[in-house]
Amino acid sequence: MSESLSFDVLEKAIAALEEGLREHEQHPQLLTVRDGVIQRFEVAMDLSRKMILRVLKEKFALDDIAANNKTFIREGAKYGLIADAESWMRHLESRNKTSHTYDPPLAARVFAEIPAFIPDAQDLLKRLKNAIA
Repeated sequence: MSESLSFDVLEKAIAALEEGLREHEQHPQLLTVRDGVIQRFEVAMDLSRKMILRVLKEKFALDDIAANNKTFIREGAKYGLIADAESWMRHLESRNKTSHTYDPPLAARVFAEIPAFIPDAQDLLKRLKNAIA
């Protein structure tokens, strides 16, 4: 296991996402705040994916997992890094929607799904830390 494996960046990304949601509660009329939350979700989701892949490779010696499909979610669930694979599939679908086009109704739908990501991301962080402990 790599000595340099740290989850600080993911932890900070989740905290920033939570902060963005709190700011949106204070300023729900500002689309720039909503869009910032969506961008923070993208970052947190991308970091989650990278950390899952890294732990699967370093802890469980799974080198053939592609980051661009849902296999990493299935394998993460199989090895106990993810509690609910279906929920993570939905998070991944939301993340993928944000990267293709900017469409206000789509942005609103993705934003509405973000609060469900927070507890899953926090659980992932705990499971990742336990996996390398």
